[in-house]
Amino acid sequence: MLERRIGVRGAVVIGLSSMVGAGLFYVWAPAAAVAGPWLLVGLAIAATVATLNALSSAQLAMAYPVSGGAYSFGRASLGPWWGFSAGWLFLAGKTASAAAIALIAAGYLLPEYARVLAVVFIATLAVVNASGIRSTARISAIIVFVVLIGLGAILAVSALGSGRGTGLGASAAPFSAVSGNGWYGTLQSAGLLFFAFAGYARMATLGEEVRNPRRSLPIAIGVALGIALLVYGTVAAMLVGTLGIDRLAVTASPLLELVKGIGGGTGLGWATLVQLLAALACLGSLVGILAGLSRTSLAMARGGDLPGYLGRISPTRSSPVAAEATMAGLAMLGVLVLDATQLVGFSACAVLVYYAIANVAALRQPAAGRWLPRWVQILGLIGCLVLAVTLPWRGVLIAALVLAAGLILRAWRQRAR
Repeated sequence: MLERRIGVRGAVVIGLSSMVGAGLFYVWAPAAAVAGPWLLVGLAIAATVATLNALSSAQLAMAYPVSGGAYSFGRASLGPWWGFSAGWLFLAGKTASAAAIALIAAGYLLPEYARVLAVVFIATLAVVNASGIRSTARISAIIVFVVLIGLGAILAVSALGSGRGTGLGASAAPFSAVSGNGWYGTLQSAGLLFFAFAGYARMATLGEEVRNPRRSLPIAIGVALGIALLVYGTVAAMLVGTLGIDRLAVTASPLLELVKGIGGGTGLGWATLVQLLAALACLGSLVGILAGLSRTSLAMARGGDLPGYLGRISPTRSSPVAAEATMAGLAMLGVLVLDATQLVGFSACAVLVYYAIANVAALRQPAAGRWLPRWVQILGLIGCLVLAVTLPWRGVLIAALVLAAGLILRAWRQRAR
């Protein structure tokens, strides 16, 4: 068994580091390109779906305070096939996310050696996680603190700069030439934005290592998501108001664009800070994702859905070292053979279906374990499915094929026993 070593603050920083991460520096341009002037509406939709899912996750975590997140929730409430589907999609989607985020972090620092550096990042953070959940919480706390302080400074000086005639404010045209793709594009942007801050699942996957989880996990999920939504809303309003949708939709690094010209110069010092913060935020996301992957694969090994060696726990570190090493190895393989831009749509679809299963599991909970009205899970389920099917079709197709392959593999393993 894993040991309960972290409290509310530890759970909050692990979840927050997963949410205030790579997406904050990456997702705005693709979301603005498809939503056009409706970008903030897309963000509001994503925030609503995320809140509904977080409430359902909190209700489930109170009833099932174990490792595995929606895998364990679905298995307990719906049956082994539902649980497997959630766990399989989480592992596939988040392993792809880990590879993409490592590549993005490395690209900000040494783009010419991005793949090599990304592999080093994954290996290093896997070692940190394998040393124990307290190490994960400590490194997450440091990263979150530095990123939020740095981001606050960037937004403050950008706001002052745009109000002092640096030319930034003038770039925001009152009407956007980027029309977007109507309601479809708005929903597509919501799916991309949801993926960017959907890190509260990390806290649910750590349920076996949180002290007093029935009290701590709902508080941690609510606090972390609330802070993340505040940060994303502030950044979105600043980017739209200062750059305008037209520039935002074609800018690969919007926060870099935001600091250009600060102080009447080139803003090189601030640009360097943005690059460093972006890389650091990516690493914060990465450490949380790797922790969630190892705990979910641990739970699936215990349930007989993955090889048994993944269920081994270090007696000295109280961490699933075999699962940590295996999932880190798969993420490294993804770094070497995949491209970051190819992974986002698939990962977003996989995560949304994962949360859809969590909502179904919460909907099926017995009355004694419920404290939310059923409409919360119904709206959350509908929101997840709608956002999933409106994502780019290639990502949806890959997610469907991955799920089908997993179900076939499980059926074959069941028959072979």
